[in-house]
Amino acid sequence: MRLAAAIAWSVVVVFGASPASVAGEIVQKDALRETITQNGVDGAFAGYDVEADRTFLANAPRAQQRFSPASTFKIANSLIALETGVVRDESEIIPYRSDDPPFMKEWTRDMSMREAIKLSNVPIYQELARRIGLARYHEWLIRLSYGNEETGANLERFWLDDSLKISAVEEARFVAALAQKKLPMSIRAQEIVRDILKYETIDDHTIYAKTGWCRACQPQIGWWVGWVESGGRIFAFALNIDITNPKDLDKRIPIAKAILSKLGVI
Repeated sequence: MRLAAAIAWSVVVVFGASPASVAGEIVQKDALRETITQNGVDGAFAGYDVEADRTFLANAPRAQQRFSPASTFKIANSLIALETGVVRDESEIIPYRSDDPPFMKEWTRDMSMREAIKLSNVPIYQELARRIGLARYHEWLIRLSYGNEETGANLERFWLDDSLKISAVEEARFVAALAQKKLPMSIRAQEIVRDILKYETIDDHTIYAKTGWCRACQPQIGWWVGWVESGGRIFAFALNIDITNPKDLDKRIPIAKAILSKLGVI
């Protein structure tokens, strides 16, 4: 990672992030926000350099604002499912059970958690939710300090209907802990979820990540959340943008990658 060069930019340093108070140095980079807005969308980015204990923010107020995690919650959901034993491992076949019209034809079959997270298969994760139950979810959200730690009353949609909320800063810190296998749960569960989140390898950089799309939010919110590993270093990140046009969904990953490149991470 070429973070030393990136840090040489002019910066504004702020402390006391709220609602998620963050230890360590927080660096606000207005130039990074331009990478978002020049793509015709509004949004925010939070990046966390684990070794330096330094957080980079683009659009700091929004980076600290909580939104529905949407399908980025599949990261925590997979961990909770494994830790509670409702699924044996990432290869166990989970039945498809849904009377709702499918959002994607590819969803409409039984599949493993490994495949379901790649397809962002909501009905498969709703089946896991029915096995876990609200009480255990609430317990684990508190243990993981996950966003506002709220489930609401809808077991099958609380991570989609705006009951559960989390900020970009909190998302980045959460996946940073997972990347280091430092979450308060078994190493086995964390290793499995790390593996199924692997997105791509570019040269000596490996990206682990998950997209999200909150259609119930107004405006709709798109996410890309994960981390980059290179040479033993970890840089966690979370991007959220407003989705005002279906084409905006395709902007999530390129915008985040462009920011990561400007920071010297990839």
